[in-house]
Amino acid sequence: MNIVSFLTGMAGLSVFVSLLLAFFLLTVQTKNKLANRLFACYLIFFAIDNSGIFIDENFIRNNFNLEFFRWTICALILPAFYLYIVSVCFADFRLKPKHLVHIIPFIITNTVFLVRLYFLDDAQQTLFYEHRDQSPEMSYLFLVLGLQTILYSIGVFLVLKKYRAIYQENYTNPRTSIFKWLFQMAMALFVLYYLSIIKNIVRYANIDYLWIWSNTILQFLVLAVTCWFVLKALNYPELFRGIDSKLELARDIVPKENKDILGTKGNQEEAITKQILALKNYMTEKEPFLDPSLTIQELSNQIDIPVRDLSILINHHIDQHFFDFVNEYRIQKAMNILKNPLKSDLTVLEILYEVGFNSKSSFNTYFKKYTNLTPTAYRNT
Repeated sequence: MNIVSFLTGMAGLSVFVSLLLAFFLLTVQTKNKLANRLFACYLIFFAIDNSGIFIDENFIRNNFNLEFFRWTICALILPAFYLYIVSVCFADFRLKPKHLVHIIPFIITNTVFLVRLYFLDDAQQTLFYEHRDQSPEMSYLFLVLGLQTILYSIGVFLVLKKYRAIYQENYTNPRTSIFKWLFQMAMALFVLYYLSIIKNIVRYANIDYLWIWSNTILQFLVLAVTCWFVLKALNYPELFRGIDSKLELARDIVPKENKDILGTKGNQEEAITKQILALKNYMTEKEPFLDPSLTIQELSNQIDIPVRDLSILINHHIDQHFFDFVNEYRIQKAMNILKNPLKSDLTVLEILYEVGFNSKSSFNTYFKKYTNLTPTAYRNT
């Protein structure tokens, strides 16, 4: 098998796996329909774009306009991925007319091709196709892809940064699997796209063997990442959950003027101190942190402090994320149990569930963060 056959074989397998996962996402029964459909669109657009490696040359020459249109599909891949990321992060996300802005590059590209390519006769289209690498149309297309890669990579990681910050300030369930999955996924995808930009630069260097090898390496990575997507999606269906995008960060809701929702300027410090003391007493006496799914809204309802005030109190005045604030009480409770001789028969797994954690890895991480010891080592000291 020569390298070209190997390259087309990998591309064909990658396209097949992508379309298979897309079919699964479009047909599976789930509440996360929008996220699944956007991910499926991303996979379909990606498969169409990647299929060019193995499409028969004779088919292309008999259907030039279809081939030219296929080229423009690449302008839809990153918008679909970005919207997928947003839909997974924020459960209340819905597609709106304003999101049509993401298809503007696709529309502009097809407009350019309409004027420059679609209405050419067969001889002119053949001439263009044979010298396409030197054409301004292909240079324009590569420029669009390069700009999209830069802009959407920034956009995706800003969304993930916001998601992580809001999660830490409003939720206590220590599962960070969604963020890790999306972050790893985005890193893998954008590494491939930046490598694709390098590959296209090599293409213009007019060194055939270097372009073929770079293309082969990229296709191998594409296949590996695509298979990884499939395994992740099938093995971890809980990754498709989100949070409310209307939640605000404490720094965004702290009053900017000389008045505070926790008290007037004259007695503000005293009011804050009293509320912090009341909150800590409530946490110690009532132990709401034992609920593994406790949110700042639920704690607000229990302690009768408006959620905005409570968010400012914890995240701004106590200077802790709600996430860390609650987990600290869980760790303290676990430390007491581990040192209690009457509960020496309890396993670490039983203890972590008892104090409000639902993941052994998260419990071990946070326990070591607060004590510099593993739970087992702490029990034996």
